[in-house]
Amino acid sequence: MWIFWLKVAFVAVFAYLCGCFNGAVIVSKYILRNDVRNHGSGNAGLTNFYRTFGGMLTFVVIACDALKAVVALLVGAAVLGNSLVSFLQEDMMVHYAHYFAGVFCLLGHAYPCMFQFRGGKGILSGGIISIMVDWRVAVVVWGGFLVLFLLSRYVSLGSVFTGVAFPVMAWVVFHDWIILVMAIVLGGLVVWKHRSNIQRLLAGNENKFSFHKKKA
Repeated sequence: MWIFWLKVAFVAVFAYLCGCFNGAVIVSKYILRNDVRNHGSGNAGLTNFYRTFGGMLTFVVIACDALKAVVALLVGAAVLGNSLVSFLQEDMMVHYAHYFAGVFCLLGHAYPCMFQFRGGKGILSGGIISIMVDWRVAVVVWGGFLVLFLLSRYVSLGSVFTGVAFPVMAWVVFHDWIILVMAIVLGGLVVWKHRSNIQRLLAGNENKFSFHKKKA
């Protein structure tokens, strides 16, 4: 039993530290020498990075935030997979491990310990997590995001939709209470990180996304 909980603790810490590997902060602070959190919305995320700096380094940020989610979930499944067999239904063990690692990876992205707990809002990493947990979840989450974004040009509107849709689809696909709880944490974290955007959307003064970087 203690070995199982040791593995659970390892996955939680490992996934959290993976999440802390924030592409926007690392690229802006250590390559561009100009912390993205000192510009625009102050958010350490992909959208603020693109609006502030633009350029090809945006793809480095995308790669960092996508890869860390993939690594966190793959390691989580590898470490907890065999351990979960005796505790959970065998056909669900990988899903439990993916959701569990996903929660801590997103927490690390949103509140990175090495960057004064000032991280991003988790949309790209959360989107990668949705792809890895189940393609049906990903289709609805990504599809809804793209439709709302393309129609409104509000990244935040599509992002809030993903936070709400994620636990709904998790329940529709799995009908499992443990997964639902973890999905609510994941989706709730996304919505919570967008609370200021929600206020601006309601007030009608949210910034629309432009594919052209703003002039300095």
